[in-house]
This record gives sequence, C-alpha cells and structure tokens, in this order.
Amino acid sequence: MHTVAILVMDHVVPFDMAAPMEVFGRTRLPDGRRPYRVRLCAESRDVRTDGFGLRVDHGLEALEDADTVVVPGCSQLVEEFSPRALAALRKAAEAGTRIASVCAGAFVLAEAGLLDGLRATTHWVAAGELARRYPAIEVEPDVLYVDNGQILTSAGAAAAMDLCLHMIRGDLGSAVAADAARLSVMPLEREGGQAQFIVHEQPPVPRGSTLEPVLEWIEDNLAGEITLGMLAGRSGMSERTFSRRFREQTGTTPLQWLLRARVRRAQYLLENSDRPIERIAQQAGFGSPTAFRERFRRVVGTTPQAYRSAFQAKERVPVAHG
Repeated sequence: MHTVAILVMDHVVPFDMAAPMEVFGRTRLPDGRRPYRVRLCAESRDVRTDGFGLRVDHGLEALEDADTVVVPGCSQLVEEFSPRALAALRKAAEAGTRIASVCAGAFVLAEAGLLDGLRATTHWVAAGELARRYPAIEVEPDVLYVDNGQILTSAGAAAAMDLCLHMIRGDLGSAVAADAARLSVMPLEREGGQAQFIVHEQPPVPRGSTLEPVLEWIEDNLAGEITLGMLAGRSGMSERTFSRRFREQTGTTPLQWLLRARVRRAQYLLENSDRPIERIAQQAGFGSPTAFRERFRRVVGTTPQAYRSAFQAKERVPVAHG
C-alpha cells in the first residue's frame, strides 16, 4: 500500500490539507481495494489553524516511511520555517520520496532547497513573492501544477485536486484516476491553467504622472486604432522618448499595456454581456476575431467561449453600448 504523509504546520489552510486527504483516501481500485494510506503528521501534534485546533496522530517520523509527502499551504507567509521540518523534508527527498506542495506549501519546499533550479508554481497571488524570495526557482504563475518528476507543486485551492489526480493517474493509470475524479465531482483534466483566474491588473502609475492623461485616453478609446505615434503625439514627445518614459514609469512597453487593457475589457464584456465573440473582439480593439482568440488564449490560458462559460455573471452589470 502506498503511504501518503501530509505535513501540516501552524495556520495550515484547511482546504489545502483536506483535498489530498479526501482524493487519495477515497481512491479505489477496480476490485474495491484502497491503494493509498493517508497520514497527517506534524512536528507538534497540536496544530493551530485560523478557525480551529487540530490534533495530529503522527510526528515527523511518518515522513521516513512515506512514499509521497504532501505539504499544504499556510494562511500566513512566514519568513522562518521549522528547522526540524525542513530537515525531515530534505531527508525524505534524499531517500527518493515523492514530494508535492499545495498552494503556498511551495514556500516550504523552496526554503528546504528542494526547488532550486526547478520549475514551480503556487497561488498566483503569491507567485511574485516566491520568485522574489527564491530567485533560483523558475516560477510559473499561470499553470495549475508543475511536475518535475520527484518534486511537484500546485497552485491554490482546487488545483490541489488537479495535482492529486495527476499523481494517481501516474501511479495507477487513467481508469483509476477517472474514477477518483468522478468521486470528487470534477473533470480529470480542466481546460486552461491558473491564468484564467488571475486578475490582470496593470502596473500602478504614480499619482500625478505625466502618463495619466494618455492612459485614461487609451481606456476610453480601446475600440479604435491606437498606434505608438498617436500616443507619443498626445504626450508631446517623440516615439523614442515616449517609449523610454513609459517603461520607466510602468515597467512595461506601450504595446504590452495596450494589449493587457484590451484583454481586460474583453474579460469584462464576456462576464457581463451576451454579445457575440465577434462583437466583443471589435469593442476590445482587436483587428479580427481570430487575432482576438489567439491573444486571449495566450494571456488567459483558455478560449473566450470557455472563459464566458466559467465566469459569466448570473446578474449582469450594465454595459454601455457602443
């Protein structure tokens, strides 16, 4: 029997802990046998969450006998982690144990040095902080999970279930994984990645910036043609000077800012209107429906139609006509 040890720490996110418990714990073989044994373990048997206390049956020694170790995320991104827990994780990794993280659990794996030189993901809200703290990691904020073989990481909340199903499929095949997915009332594979859930905010511009008027003009005129020359002219600068000032104040290029603004406008219209995709492409300023679909999928990670199906509001926010 395959033993899964879930390492919990203070302020563990209950869902991050419960998802692997349930998915692995309910998995069954065609003959009805349970292939996984799930154990909760912690350095201290009494663990605090933000809503209740938790009494854990196993200590860190459970990692020594585990075939898979899962590290859930915590609600607080602490600067220091338990040296004993980190040492136990390193020892398990050296023994060849498969180790996976859920959401901010990636910070624990990173602190243990298990992600150095690897690709990894975490909740998109925390991805920038993970990259800042651990520059040796190639952080991918727009995927549901990353499988490096022995070391795996997943994004937030429901992505834990995606990762567990992925591991089950690798262990026991697609038929068993599909059955586990049905028991969890979710698809074996979800279309798109974490990118579709990211709020694509523009970089902040300092109040009183010389760019404020032109950025407001961009938002008011997204449906029409907008060129670098037009933007530079409105700012009273040459194209070269405008591009340099723009990057200095926003950290990105005028073209990337414009494309992101158009994608955001399209997302809003997809969520709050029944307008055809072709009409939304026009109102967001894309040259053609094909160009719109390609750009939208590249940024959001799914198609406009799939995005609308997932996020369209039941009660519409009024949308201005134009």
